[in-house]
Amino acid sequence: MSAFPVDAISKRRVLVVGDVMLDRYWFGEVDRVSPEAPVPIVRVARREDRLGGAANVARNVVALGGQATLVGVVGADEAGERIRALAHDAGIAPGLVADARHPTTLKMRVLGRQQQLLRVDFEESPGASALDVLDAEFDRQLEGHDVVVLSDYAKGALGRVQNLIARARAAGVPVLVDPKGDHYDIYRGATLVTPNRAEMQQAVGRWRSEDDLAQRAQQLREKLNLEALLVTRSEQGMTLFTDMGREHVDAQAHEVFDVSGAGDTVLATLAVTRAVGMPWPQAMRWANRAGGVVVGKLGTSTVSAQELGDLS
Repeated sequence: MSAFPVDAISKRRVLVVGDVMLDRYWFGEVDRVSPEAPVPIVRVARREDRLGGAANVARNVVALGGQATLVGVVGADEAGERIRALAHDAGIAPGLVADARHPTTLKMRVLGRQQQLLRVDFEESPGASALDVLDAEFDRQLEGHDVVVLSDYAKGALGRVQNLIARARAAGVPVLVDPKGDHYDIYRGATLVTPNRAEMQQAVGRWRSEDDLAQRAQQLREKLNLEALLVTRSEQGMTLFTDMGREHVDAQAHEVFDVSGAGDTVLATLAVTRAVGMPWPQAMRWANRAGGVVVGKLGTSTVSAQELGDLS
């Protein structure tokens, strides 16, 4: 029986850098169809804002008992102010950069009877001047943190990710990356990269068997000079590739309600467990447990140490 190391994690600091966004939910009831078009009319009864993207990773780090600092770009707008307020309320140390020329990334979801009916996205990539300030903030925050997490949602905040990895590596700080796209050369030199199944297929092509996957994964890991590569595979669990070979853990048997933000929870769990020196296989098992819990919740959510229980 192994308990989650809450006391040790409480002393560790995680620097989360990446695409910060606001997840906005409008909840309501659907009683009729619009006479103007064949769409449901939602009578909004409740509104809720949650931290999304890199901010949700930081929120999960804190929920698991760790200390998190958040570095990213927000606009000089209402959504940016909401992110700052929510981060403060969650106990996340601030490192946000304001870019007055670009709006905060906002994902607005309309739900009727707990079912998502529509999502509207507002987003623009930050400018070069905002990235200059982000680079400076990263350098200022790097010292004193045990792990760096780079959360890439392809919104532009990690447009200079290679430089961030190089500076963290030079400082001797491990770097965990949640990647995006299929050009993984930009993540060269990171400690761990965590593609999901679809992202892995984009990067290495479709595999024909587990042996084929292992061969492709190890080739990618060696090419990028990674310590570990973790492929999250939804209902198939997670598979870890290191110098020691392949390790796999089956998915936890939970009812899946909403997968949005599950990758953030997995990444946060890996960050705090590695920050206390936990071996990769055991860190993966805790991350798998956390991911299994969070998919049973609505929207971007967190998992607490108490919810994880013990690993048997």
